[in-house]
Amino acid sequence: MKSPLFNYYCALSVEDAVQHLIDFEGSLILAGGQSLVPAMNFKLASPEMLIDIGRIDGLDQITVTASEVIVGANVRHRDVELSDEVFAVQPLLRQAIKNVAHVPIRHRGTSVGSICHADAAAETPMLLVLTGGYVTAVGPNGSRKIMAEDFFKFHMTTDRAADEMVVSAHFPILPTGAGCYFREFARRKGDYALAGVGAVISLKDNGKVSNIRMAACGIASTPVRLKEVEEFLMDQVLDEVVVEKAAEIAAQYVTAPDDGTTSKAYRKHLLSGLTKDVIFKAVGVRDEVAA
Repeated sequence: MKSPLFNYYCALSVEDAVQHLIDFEGSLILAGGQSLVPAMNFKLASPEMLIDIGRIDGLDQITVTASEVIVGANVRHRDVELSDEVFAVQPLLRQAIKNVAHVPIRHRGTSVGSICHADAAAETPMLLVLTGGYVTAVGPNGSRKIMAEDFFKFHMTTDRAADEMVVSAHFPILPTGAGCYFREFARRKGDYALAGVGAVISLKDNGKVSNIRMAACGIASTPVRLKEVEEFLMDQVLDEVVVEKAAEIAAQYVTAPDDGTTSKAYRKHLLSGLTKDVIFKAVGVRDEVAA
């Protein structure tokens, strides 16, 4: 497989990259290339120009603040995964990113690139939705903040304008006292998830849920926040009966049709089992729940 012909430009600043997006209609940003280049080889993308941002200073930094983890556009998956500083404040990033493809690809692929590629089965876009994060995009009119739930429009389709470049992704840190967990199921290690679920849960002293966020990937045309599950579980004690009902509600979020990998019914079965497991693991109720 060969990609379509394209022009190449190496940008030396964000402003330089944005100007080339403006000047060359149909241009795309190249960072790690682990999503974009295969898409080009499969003729799913045919940009007039690739704008390489690999030499732009400052985009390869991970910054941990009192409220969020900021991941620059050139930061590799593996850098996020292995960062102990990141893990200490937002363990979900390591839990989920270790499932992204294989180690050599995580050494090259970027977390922001995966978010912009917006594959509905990918882990990093789901993480942004799960944590209530956002991206910062820079365009001819300056920068803007795009919340995760507004950013993902459809499979491989986002709210980023053609003349904008996403320079960073922002993941809120884990709330004090909260538990979290992520789990997915794929046909083979490194494949995209047939279904994946993450949860962030806080409990009151009486054991009832005081705050919860849940999201899933691989089940629809975008990563999905499981709002009805959250609403059902609020102020509940997480016993077997309650969690079983929550899993049934989660299964109804599956809208992906039967395809060459699995059926809609099987995805529902997976999502239900994963949801039960993730809820119990997030609050440390028990070590294992069968999916």
